[in-house]
Amino acid sequence: MTTPLQRPTTTAFFAQAALAFAVSLLAVGIGVVWLPVGPWERGFLALGVLFLVSSSFTLAKCVRDRQETLEVTHRVDQARIDKIISEHDPFEIKS
Repeated sequence: MTTPLQRPTTTAFFAQAALAFAVSLLAVGIGVVWLPVGPWERGFLALGVLFLVSSSFTLAKCVRDRQETLEVTHRVDQARIDKIISEHDPFEIKS
């Protein structure tokens, strides 16, 4: 049976991704607060940013779940193939 591939995420990569997300969200938040528009427009932009962030997390989760499902399916198929190959005797004479 084959061993599953491990994709290690380093601490530095995780920190970089979290920091980039925080900085970009903070920058947009500051931009919305300091934008010279009325409260209705500011509220609309803030809700738009909130919706964009939440939908981005949802999309990332869906992509991850799909990838994990495909990996599990691939591993099950590979295990079946390995079992068939290990049980096959090419020198067996069938009558």
